[in-house]
Amino acid sequence: MLRHKKKEIGILGGSFDPPHEGHVEISKISLKKIKLSKIFWVVTKQNPFKKKPFFSLKDRLSKSKGSIKKYKNIKVLYLEDKIKSSRTINVINYFRRVKKQKNLYLILGSDNLLKFHKWTSWKKIVKLVKLVIFSRKGYDKKSKESVVVKYLNKKNIIYINNKSIDISSSNIRKKRLNKF
Repeated sequence: MLRHKKKEIGILGGSFDPPHEGHVEISKISLKKIKLSKIFWVVTKQNPFKKKPFFSLKDRLSKSKGSIKKYKNIKVLYLEDKIKSSRTINVINYFRRVKKQKNLYLILGSDNLLKFHKWTSWKKIVKLVKLVIFSRKGYDKKSKESVVVKYLNKKNIIYINNKSIDISSSNIRKKRLNKF
């Protein structure tokens, strides 16, 4: 009897304000290095740790879909209308309950580890997914001493040794604002 390998799904959540080549690159690296079958970019209306988005939700969804149109194993989702929440724990529960996905990987930059312990239900999140951590310039050393890394004690956390990706949505917005 043939056994099928369970699908391993990556979740890259955020405001994607705007999406950029760095998002595409970490998705491609995750697909290859972790052997994920699919990655979902889960676009949120408003990141609770950030100011109001620069681009509208409609623009961010459209730009995100345009960024990944040539990659069949990367999909863009907006779930807040279905799950009535922007919280990561609710996104994970949606994939587990509705999509019946158990092998989930949450893709983050090392900068996110510094505040991860402030996320809603963060301890539940790290029990339900494996964290995939990408290097972000200036954050790697501090992130390895974060509350969540100490809590996990090297379990359910995968560090990706990637080349520096020197692009961020914040810098793109600043450059755009400076043009005016």
